Amino acid sequence: MPRSEREKALAGLPYDIFDAELRGLRAQARQALHVHNHAVPDEDAGLTPALRQALGGVGANVFIETPFHCAYGVNLFLGDDVYINAGCAILDCGRVEIGPKSMLGPAVQVYTAIHPVDPVERATGVETAAAVTLGRNVWIGGAAVICPGVTIGENSVVGAGAVVVKDVPANTVVVGNPAQVVRTVTK
Repeated sequence: MPRSEREKALAGLPYDIFDAELRGLRAQARQALHVHNHAVPDEDAGLTPALRQALGGVGANVFIETPFHCAYGVNLFLGDDVYINAGCAILDCGRVEIGPKSMLGPAVQVYTAIHPVDPVERATGVETAAAVTLGRNVWIGGAAVICPGVTIGENSVVGAGAVVVKDVPANTVVVGNPAQVVRTVTK
């Protein structure tokens, strides 16, 4: 049974966002992001050592444009050859996995936090989180929003501006709000 608030979050159980360990992890992430987002541009670097160390896992040839934001970093896992364009925000309160050769367009938002709808409950600072997974060779168009608990299958495309609220099958193209399958892609 999960004991810490961090373990509860990763297990999808209600957790206290004001917990000291979680506040400390967010502060560490902000420091690493500050270094990354203010580094001298280097086309070959991809990401700063500070950000690489702060993330849960980073494959080879990962490139994250600036500015970039994540909530904790430690819950974010990037496969080989992942590209994240400028202005992306990944709120990794729960685990976020981005598969190899996947690309996120500018201003993509990935959310794992689920806040209570009830205002009294929400004011307590207790929330839950649901993991997000992007399979291999996924392309997320600019300004798309990926909601908590969503899995996007390999080779799929999410159109620019789409809001993805449910799983996307492999080898499909989804667009709209809420995102709907409009066609399959050939392998």
